[in-house]
Amino acid sequence: MNLGIAGAGMIVKDLLSFIGEIPGISLTAIFARPGREDALQELQNQYGIARLYTDYSAMLQDTDVDTIYVALPNHLHYAFTKEALLSGKHVICEKPFTSNLAEFLELKEIAERRELILVEAISNQYLNNVVAVKEQLAGLGSIKMVTCNYSQYSSRYDAFKRGEILPAFNPEMSGGALMDINIYNIHLVLGFFGSPLYVEYRANMERGIDTSGMLLLDYGDFKCVCIGAKDSTAPGAVNIQGTEGYIQINGSANGCDSYDYVLNREKPVRVDRKDHPHRMYDEFLHFERFIREQDRKTAAEMLAHSERVMRVIEQAKASAGLVFGSDRG
Repeated sequence: MNLGIAGAGMIVKDLLSFIGEIPGISLTAIFARPGREDALQELQNQYGIARLYTDYSAMLQDTDVDTIYVALPNHLHYAFTKEALLSGKHVICEKPFTSNLAEFLELKEIAERRELILVEAISNQYLNNVVAVKEQLAGLGSIKMVTCNYSQYSSRYDAFKRGEILPAFNPEMSGGALMDINIYNIHLVLGFFGSPLYVEYRANMERGIDTSGMLLLDYGDFKCVCIGAKDSTAPGAVNIQGTEGYIQINGSANGCDSYDYVLNREKPVRVDRKDHPHRMYDEFLHFERFIREQDRKTAAEMLAHSERVMRVIEQAKASAGLVFGSDRG
């Protein structure tokens, strides 16, 4: 994989901290908007990135780049991913995939028509501990209740309360708790159980954006609650309760550091199958293989999962009256 990175923010620095450990990934290019040259130069010097761009189209014309990692603010995912696909590049797009379902479906159609790999960078779908949880769900008997809480007070919330509208809380930029933090809960639950029968999002709305909210997912035989908050904090927790026992994931849904498997009347068993301390390592290990082997079948399965998530997000937004800039056309 000859990687071109679109963005130079914190998630990119996270990626660069470990990406050199994955054989087969070459840091070919990085793009950021004009005025960020110093930041790009610093990243190039530290991580040995071959070429720097402040013109995205120029990076897409670079024939050495075969894959683009889109790591820009939420509202830019659609446009930058579309341009990359139309330029014949495979794309890894940061979560949330797009601001709405229509944008996602257009990107999916372009990727399928051009036989390109398109995937969402969502760490919890590739973690070894999450795979292990899936394998042990059957031992819990009939699932009855699932609860997820990922709440983290945002350093930008104080500014928001003062009237400063930063990207994290800007509806024009597809911000808010659902898209930034609760989406990890949604991916985790749908990865385990597929699409729910019913979706309702009860959000705390301030100036047109959800600063926190409770997502209700009804699966018929069992119920699920996903809490995501940027205006308050609580310990991260995921609990899956069945008639024969329960699984408690230790930490929030984006990491799955370990989990406890507890059958009725038996002692807890702590499970930890991590192969790397960084939560993003496993997903990029898989992405490198997708590209190298041109495994469009598995990539398409992951894209289908992302579509199910986007459909839940669409229903959640509608139920809470949450409207982003791109939703207005």
